[in-house]
Amino acid sequence: MGESHTGRRRRLAALVAERDAGALLVTRLVNVRYLTGLDSSNAALLVPAEGPAVLATDGRYARMAAEVCPDLRVIVDRQVAAALTAHAESIGLTRIGFEAHNLTVERHEELKARADVALLDLGRLVEDLRLVKDEEEIALLREACAITCRAFEDLLPEIRAGVTERAVAIALERRMVDLGAEGPAFESIVASGPNGAIPHHHPGGRELQAGDLVTLDFGARYGGYHADMTRTVAIGESAGWQRDVYALVSEAQRAAVDAAVPGAETTAVDAAARDIISAAGHGEAFTHGLGHGVGLEIHEAPLMGYDRTGRLMDRVPITAEPGVYLAGRGGVRIEDTLVVRAGGPELLTTTTRDLLVL
Repeated sequence: MGESHTGRRRRLAALVAERDAGALLVTRLVNVRYLTGLDSSNAALLVPAEGPAVLATDGRYARMAAEVCPDLRVIVDRQVAAALTAHAESIGLTRIGFEAHNLTVERHEELKARADVALLDLGRLVEDLRLVKDEEEIALLREACAITCRAFEDLLPEIRAGVTERAVAIALERRMVDLGAEGPAFESIVASGPNGAIPHHHPGGRELQAGDLVTLDFGARYGGYHADMTRTVAIGESAGWQRDVYALVSEAQRAAVDAAVPGAETTAVDAAARDIISAAGHGEAFTHGLGHGVGLEIHEAPLMGYDRTGRLMDRVPITAEPGVYLAGRGGVRIEDTLVVRAGGPELLTTTTRDLLVL
């Protein structure tokens, strides 16, 4: 993806120039990776409005940086931000943008003390670029989601009464790795019976029981990109209220997916699902936003909720994950990762959304 990284840096440089800054100091590691391809625990990137970008990392990653970013000058220094700020001063730059949402106050003061440059908060320029994905990124997301679906489908025979939530979560994550994932995209959720009323329940020692609904929220990470899918299954025969709630959430999720078109307000997409759930008398039991963007991070912009403003655009991957959570009884959540497309949403998670009775 070398040429893609070059193009991303070029687009960022144009945004920096528009804001009357000489360069942007990129310190968020995920943003450095997006712009260079380097995945490390210590790196920063200086992107000038004009001229070549410069990467800084320490000796642990120097060889990797040279291999991954052969077109970039690499400064080897443990104090990556300070090294790049000093470099900016040495080439005559006096106004440097920085990522205020990432740089601590302490580090900001250190940089000001080390170099005679003005530090400007330029906002989330790189995150804005990351919002719309190119087709190479979507291909990586598509594979992450395919691994996620295959792992779940392979695991279904093992989701049965007597098995603990923790055992199911471990088996699920192992399958994703065996199928080619770098690892899980996040800590998997397995919530059985009354635990299903807790949206972010940590899987524990509770054994699955006949009559339970079990919510599984999980995803694979592949090529740095994160999948996210939730399915709720039934252990043995389900009760009437369980089937009713499942049907309600399923209807709400379909409505949200259909509403996810370029130009749609994020609040309107959330409302497409929330209004259905509220009309059925369970509005207070839908306790979170409809979904979020996914990519190099599991939670990215846009965030979709009743209080989140913004518009969807073509080639933006999002999740649609409405849920109903009934204290002491259980819950249902159905989630898919999809890509907003002009011709209609592209669903990346394709496992059936019908209620599976195991």
